[in-house]
Amino acid sequence: MLMTPRLVLFIMPALIGLASVIVFRKIRGASFAAAVGAPLGVYLWVKMVAPADTWSPLAALLVSPLVIAVAVTTVLLCAGRSQVRRRRAWEDA
Repeated sequence: MLMTPRLVLFIMPALIGLASVIVFRKIRGASFAAAVGAPLGVYLWVKMVAPADTWSPLAALLVSPLVIAVAVTTVLLCAGRSQVRRRRAWEDA
């Protein structure tokens, strides 16, 4: 019973982010898929586990920022560092 919140809030979004990296090779598509798929996955999980409306869709909406952050962070960590090059201070002089 204690594993269910960890599963829903951390493990499942990380797996959704990992799956979106595998399916979509570009970072933009993978992060969008993770940002849309993670809250949808949490909502479907809550509806499947508690079908008697003991949990409302509002609960899934309230935890969705955390779930999106975990999923998109997983995508960015799997994708590696950004391709944007920073300008050095001594080049500006």
